[in-house]
Amino acid sequence: MDDQNKNLLLATVLSFLVILVWFVVFPPPEPAPESPGQEAVIEGDGLTPPPAPGEAPGEAPAAGESEAPDETADTPRLAIETPRLTGTISLMGGRLDDLSLRDYRETLDEDSPIVQLLKPVDGPEAFYAIYGWAPGGALDFADVPGPNTEWSLREGETLAPGRPLILEWENARGMTFLRRFEVDDNYMFSVTQSVVNSTEGDVRLAPYGIIARHGEPSDTTNFFILHEGMLQMSDGTLNEDSYSNMTSYRFLEREGANAEHTEVESNGWIGFTDKYWMATLIPQPGQPFTAVSRYVESRDVYQTRVDMPAVTLAPGAGHEVTTMLFAGAKEWTTIRNYQNDLGIDRFVDSIDWGWFFFLTKPIFAVLYWINGFIGNMGWSIIALTFIIKAVLLPLAWKSYVSMAKMKELQPEMQAIKERAGDDRQKLQQEMVRLYKEKKVNPAAGCLPILLQIPIFFSLYKVIFVTIELRHAPWFGVFQDLSAPDPTSLMNLFGLLPWGTPDPNSIMALIFIGILPILLGVSMWLQMRLNPAPPDKTQAMIFNWMPWVFMFILGGFASGLVLYWIANNVITFSQQYLIMRSTGHKPDLLGNIRSSLPTRKSKDSE
Repeated sequence: MDDQNKNLLLATVLSFLVILVWFVVFPPPEPAPESPGQEAVIEGDGLTPPPAPGEAPGEAPAAGESEAPDETADTPRLAIETPRLTGTISLMGGRLDDLSLRDYRETLDEDSPIVQLLKPVDGPEAFYAIYGWAPGGALDFADVPGPNTEWSLREGETLAPGRPLILEWENARGMTFLRRFEVDDNYMFSVTQSVVNSTEGDVRLAPYGIIARHGEPSDTTNFFILHEGMLQMSDGTLNEDSYSNMTSYRFLEREGANAEHTEVESNGWIGFTDKYWMATLIPQPGQPFTAVSRYVESRDVYQTRVDMPAVTLAPGAGHEVTTMLFAGAKEWTTIRNYQNDLGIDRFVDSIDWGWFFFLTKPIFAVLYWINGFIGNMGWSIIALTFIIKAVLLPLAWKSYVSMAKMKELQPEMQAIKERAGDDRQKLQQEMVRLYKEKKVNPAAGCLPILLQIPIFFSLYKVIFVTIELRHAPWFGVFQDLSAPDPTSLMNLFGLLPWGTPDPNSIMALIFIGILPILLGVSMWLQMRLNPAPPDKTQAMIFNWMPWVFMFILGGFASGLVLYWIANNVITFSQQYLIMRSTGHKPDLLGNIRSSLPTRKSKDSE
C-alpha cells in the first residue's frame, strides 16, 4: 500500500478512535473540595439557618414553620404578565413558583403547551424561588416571614415590566417586612427585601434567597457531555454538581442535610440549570454572600441558597437588600447582555460550552452571526462549513500537494523496498533520505482530517446544548436541526405522514434517514479520488468505512450530519482541484469501478 493511502487509512482510524475515546474519557468534572474551616465560619454568625422548604432547620423553629410550604386551591395569587413570561406569585410564602415561557413549546406541534419552568409546591416536580430572613439573638422563626407566611398585597395588581408588586407582613412585635418584585422584558426578576425594627431593643437577622427543586427532574437528559444540576460561580470559579453528586455531600448538623458552603467575596451566582432553561439567584455584584447547595434526603429536595451578611438593627432602624433572579431560557444574546449591562460575572458561562470552550464559543458566535444575515440555521451551518474550510485551505493545500508528491515517489519507494528486503532499519533510513531529498512530509496528509476532529466535536456540542438550535428549521421535514434526521425508509424519507423508529430502538440503527445516507455516499466518493490499495484487507476497510460511519452518525443531530456532508463535498472539490493543479488527474470513475466487486468468469473457474 502506498503512503498516500496509509495516511488516509491512518487518519480515518484515528478519527474513529477519537470518537470512541471522547465518549469514555471526558466525564463531568469532580466537585470542588470544601474549604477547611468553612463550617466554623457559618456556625459563628449567631444565626439559625433559614427554614428549608420541606425540612426543619438545625434548631427547631416555631410551630408550623418547619413544615413543607402549604398550598391550597384558594391561596391568593398575583399574576405575572410580560412579553416573554406568564405565571403567578403565591401569597403563601411570597413564592415565585409558577412561571412559563411564552416563546417556547414542548414540541414542534402547534398545539403543544408552552414550557413551564417553575412549578407550585402542591404539584409534581415542584420548582420555585422563596425568600426570607434568618433570625438571630432574641428573634425566633415566629418573628420572621417563612415558607408558610401569608403575605398581603400592599401595592400593585399584576407584575409586569415597569409595574412592580409590593408584599407586606407584620409580626407580633410590630416589625414590618416588605418584599418588592420587579421584572424586565426578558427573564430577570429583582426581589428587594426590607425590614424596619419597631421593637425597643436591637434585633439581629440576615436575608436569604432559596431555589428549591423537589426531586430530580424527569426530563433530565443524563448525557455526560451535558451538565444538568447545580451551577455556581464564585469569584470567577465555575462549580458544577449533578443531582447525584449533591446527594453525596457531607452531612452538616447545622443544616440538617447534606450541604456545601462557599464564601463569595464580591461576585457570584448559584442555581439550577437544565439543558435549555435555568433558575439562578444573583446577589448584587460587589456584595459578599455565602452560597449554599444542599440535599434534604428525607424529602428528596435539592436546594441552592444565598445567605446575605447578617445585620444588627437598632430600634427604629431598617435594612433592605436586593437579589436578582434569572428564570428563563439560556439564550446567548440575552445572557451576554445581562453579563455586560448588569456586571454579572461570567454569566455567559451558564451555557455549557464544555472543555473545548476555546472552540465552541467562537464557533457559536460565528454561526449566530451568519444566521443573523441568512435567517436559517441549516444554510448557516453550510456557510459556516465554507468558512472553516477556507481558514484551513492553506494547510489543506500543503497536504494535498504533499500527497500528490508522495504519489510521484511510488516507483522510487517500491525500488527501495525491493532493495532493502527484510532489513527494516535500512528501509527506514532510505525512506527518510528520500523524503528529505524530495522535501516531502509523509504525515502531512493526516493533518486536515485530524484538525477536523476537535471542530467536529465542538460543533456537535454547540448544536446539542444551545437553545438557538432547538427546533431550528432548515426546510421541508427538517424542522429541528438539534434532533436526528426525521426521515427513514419507514416513512419513505418524509413522504408518508408517520414518524421514524424510536431513537433508542434497534430499528433506528437500521432505518436511517436520508442525511446519514448522503453522508455515507459523500465520504465514499471522497475516498474514490485515490485508487484502492492493493492489499485486499485494506481495500475492504476503505470500502466499508463510509457505511460504518453512516450508521454511527445516523442518530446524531441532523445539523451535525449536515455539517459533515457539506464538509465532505467541499473537501472532495478541494482535493480534486488541487490534484488537477499539480498535474495529477484523478480517475474517479476508474477508481469506482475497481472498488466494486466483480464476478468470476466461467473461464476462470
